[in-house]
Amino acid sequence: MTKPPRGEDSQAQRARQNERKLRSYAKSARTYDQEADFFENWIIGTEHRGWACSHAVGVTLEVAIGTGLNMPHYPDDLTLIGVDLSPDMLAVARARAEQLGRALELLEADAQDLPFPDNSFDTVVCTYALCSVLDDFLAVGEMRRVLRPGGRLILVDHVRSTVPPIYWLQWLYEFVPRHTKGEYMTRRPAQHVKSHEFEIVAHDRLRAGVVERVVAVKRA
Repeated sequence: MTKPPRGEDSQAQRARQNERKLRSYAKSARTYDQEADFFENWIIGTEHRGWACSHAVGVTLEVAIGTGLNMPHYPDDLTLIGVDLSPDMLAVARARAEQLGRALELLEADAQDLPFPDNSFDTVVCTYALCSVLDDFLAVGEMRRVLRPGGRLILVDHVRSTVPPIYWLQWLYEFVPRHTKGEYMTRRPAQHVKSHEFEIVAHDRLRAGVVERVVAVKRA
């Protein structure tokens, strides 16, 4: 896949796409949970959020935390910080945190430009989000940057199927969204994990290869 342009052109493109996404998320924040519930119950499975969060330890950053659907699955003994591009999504996440009695910090931030120093976190988690980031390669690089040496990167996403007819359907389904909203069904973030020289310690693909799960460690 061709990478987005770097430099000023890339920043301008990112700003335009982020503005589109902010408008879209403002409209969908209140219905996002119901849409995610349908998608997970009927298509990709409901077990993956719990799987991802069970691998988190220590000071944990969730990138694109959205409405906070992963919150109930995290161990109680870790420090959780969540970032998301959308203030409307974060408002729902804050309400969920209050309901659960979960202490955490929530910040507005772009996955492609995380507002943290190098080597800040023991774990970085990202679920079902790299499908909609303009430059997913850059986002994985940012996750690596903020991880401490030996820290864990945990990814879950819907990706292109290993079954050709399903892949073709995915490609057709995403034809309009990838041009209008920058959303994809056929990416493979795990390839970027390898490119950024993580050590992959757990990896599987489920549901005809549509769901990909990765645990990787930042090399010292």
